[in-house]
Amino acid sequence: MSAGAPADDEEDTVPGPAPELVIDDVDVFIDGRGAHTLVMVHGWPDTPALWDATVATFSEHFRCVRFHLPGFDLAKGPRPTSVDELCDVMRRIVDAVSPDAPVTLVLHDWGCVFGYEFAARNRERVARIVGVDIGDYQSADYFKGLSWREKLMIAGYQLWLAVAWGLGGYLPGLANRMSRWMARSIGCRNDPQLIGWEMNYPYAMGWFGAVGGLKGLAPVDKLMGETLPGLYVYGRRKPFMFHSSRWVRQLNRTTGCAAHSLDTGHWVMRQKPAEFHAVVRAWLEAPPAKAQGTGSGTPS
Repeated sequence: MSAGAPADDEEDTVPGPAPELVIDDVDVFIDGRGAHTLVMVHGWPDTPALWDATVATFSEHFRCVRFHLPGFDLAKGPRPTSVDELCDVMRRIVDAVSPDAPVTLVLHDWGCVFGYEFAARNRERVARIVGVDIGDYQSADYFKGLSWREKLMIAGYQLWLAVAWGLGGYLPGLANRMSRWMARSIGCRNDPQLIGWEMNYPYAMGWFGAVGGLKGLAPVDKLMGETLPGLYVYGRRKPFMFHSSRWVRQLNRTTGCAAHSLDTGHWVMRQKPAEFHAVVRAWLEAPPAKAQGTGSGTPS
């Protein structure tokens, strides 16, 4: 999804060690030997290295798993992937890394969109969710709360990236320049060589219905807070949000759930790593609790 943010001090790089697993041509990196598994999913225009500091913080007590979203590893070429296919890939990864116990999803940006849908479809494989900066983005409350200026800003950058994806097969140089310019404009300081038009297909899914589109996804506000325990952490220094105020209040009133804002832009884990990790650690280490209406799936 991505929203404008203050500049980051760090750049994204590709994780150094060789992947522990390769599943459906997706590199899977595993750190730590804790009893419970955290599966971390990045968004646009990032790589698994987005979670470097988070892995360093939590790998002593948790098993930390991360992977490239299909198509986001530029060395492997374009791979536009439908929601159904993404959920299938995620299911194979989760089953491989934690066959006997549900996992905690730690999600950011488009990783939230796809991770929420995976959780809705694979309830028995997910114990709880940490969502970062993308909340109930498809709810009526969220849309009603946006001003026309905010709606135009969202449409502007997302359509730009969707068009760049469409141009990529014909004018890849132009499409890359468009993608890298937009990333820089909204505060992303990743190495431009790690940003390419191939990463933009989720925007084309949303606006043009490409690769099966995004219609019919499970409502996030019926997932976190009603079905699964969830922590939502978001930056408050942005030109617009990706959640409704009502949903944040709902989380903070629900046993097993919480919402916290930090003085950051969109890349919360980069801009305030100590504060972000403290909030997540406190929630992860709290006594297990079930969200209202939650069935099985408390972390082991």
